[in-house]
Amino acid sequence: MKSEQNSKKLNWAKHQKRWFGKWHLYIGIIAGAIVAFIGITGSILVFQDEIDRALNPDLFEVIAQKQKMPVEEIVPLIKKNYPRLKIDYLMLNNFKNPNEAYSVINLKSNEETFINPYTGKIGGKRIHTSSFIHVVTELHRTLLIPVAGRYICGLASLCLLILTISGLRLWIPKKWKQLKSALTVRFSGSFKRQNYDWHNSLGFYSSPIVAILSLTGFSITFSTLVIPLLFLLSGKSPQGVAQLLGAKSAWHAEATPLPLTAIVHAAKEKMPNAYIGGIAFPADKMGAYRLDMLSGNLPRVGKREMLIVDQYTGKTLLNSRKDFPNVGNAYLSWLTPIHYGSFGGRPTQIIALIAGLMPLALFITGFIIWWPRYRKQKRGKKGKTNEAALDETSGTPVTEKELKPAKVKMPLPKLGSYFLIQFKSGLKYAMIILLISFIMGALYGLPSGIIIQPAIFVVAFSCVMVCLNFICALLSEIFNILFLFPFKKGSHKLTRYFALSTAFLVCYLAVYMVLLNTGLEVF
Repeated sequence: MKSEQNSKKLNWAKHQKRWFGKWHLYIGIIAGAIVAFIGITGSILVFQDEIDRALNPDLFEVIAQKQKMPVEEIVPLIKKNYPRLKIDYLMLNNFKNPNEAYSVINLKSNEETFINPYTGKIGGKRIHTSSFIHVVTELHRTLLIPVAGRYICGLASLCLLILTISGLRLWIPKKWKQLKSALTVRFSGSFKRQNYDWHNSLGFYSSPIVAILSLTGFSITFSTLVIPLLFLLSGKSPQGVAQLLGAKSAWHAEATPLPLTAIVHAAKEKMPNAYIGGIAFPADKMGAYRLDMLSGNLPRVGKREMLIVDQYTGKTLLNSRKDFPNVGNAYLSWLTPIHYGSFGGRPTQIIALIAGLMPLALFITGFIIWWPRYRKQKRGKKGKTNEAALDETSGTPVTEKELKPAKVKMPLPKLGSYFLIQFKSGLKYAMIILLISFIMGALYGLPSGIIIQPAIFVVAFSCVMVCLNFICALLSEIFNILFLFPFKKGSHKLTRYFALSTAFLVCYLAVYMVLLNTGLEVF
């Protein structure tokens, strides 16, 4: 009996590995080049501020004097000296750097005007959308493809996450004694062997950071989907938050806009320990001020917060500190810094830069592995494909019977017991993945000494992916029960997928709720 169970487990393991191998291969071929390109541009953007300032020193650099003029003083001076200059957004850039200029952005013309923060005089102008860093940013986010490009890049991030997970599954050696060889490159071997070892080693060692970058990239691109889920999981209505973000000033015929001094004073009352990093001015008579506030030392680039203030009354229409749940503040403060590695300073920036180059290295080494096999298969030298297939990791022949487990025709009444068996297995898998997710985030922040926050962030935002996966699994199982089983076409694989997804959802939601009420306070 035990030998029969072990045989079934072995067959399933081989089939599972083959299944992961197909996903890894096909996604790598279809999306590998796009993923590699996005990784390269992302590596450039890790040091986007430094590169932009190095390329345009005459625009960004000013001679330091006694003290920079605060926003409430310099804006009236700019309007007085340059009445035709339209100010949609004033960016204070690095407010603490005495040699850094302010910049004014006209959203309609995309003109960026640099202001001396000591004199209020114009130091230079440029079209923001034509700058090198902006072009690289658009390539990274949209591939310069209108509308669809953004979603192509977002799906490419998801593909990278799937490639990382499937690659790790393929990497797992059959025996513990093979672990050392799976972690090293055999330099004495042939070029083919060394290339194979490099692909495995680079994929394994870079997987924690690459997975985090792909997770954050997906969350940034599909923010309209991710943010509502985060608020729902936190017990807040996404519609209520949307109303706050779209809050309007209370205009009436006799309303008079308050001076900027009053707006800044109202902001300082709400967040006395923060300073203004940028301010968006009202677009029309119904518009409101949006103040982007910075405070604290975590992440290193500063904790981002937001205030929306009525231009006539000075009333706070939105205060992210109290109106957003903890995970919402984590999204605001940590998502972009973790994606570009800026949350921990130079150590994490270097790690993010290297991780961004890994998709290119893995695409090249993976192509070198795949191409000879493809050509051999094309020429018919591989033999009859129905008799044998090649194992994705070891290269040894595997019979078709080993690859495909026996089909099981399962009647509808037995689905419940089958679901429970798979659900229990899923709980074990979920706990393992949870632990791995926490460790990945901790490893990312370890060189900078910031460990807890990125670890909690990865677990919390992985919960969003788990929820999205569960929705797909639920829809699949409903279709399976309603439309397949009545015609005896039901699939136990869909039930297994649903059971495993449910187990992951239960585990991740439980941990998410604990973090939401305790650990996420660190954000």
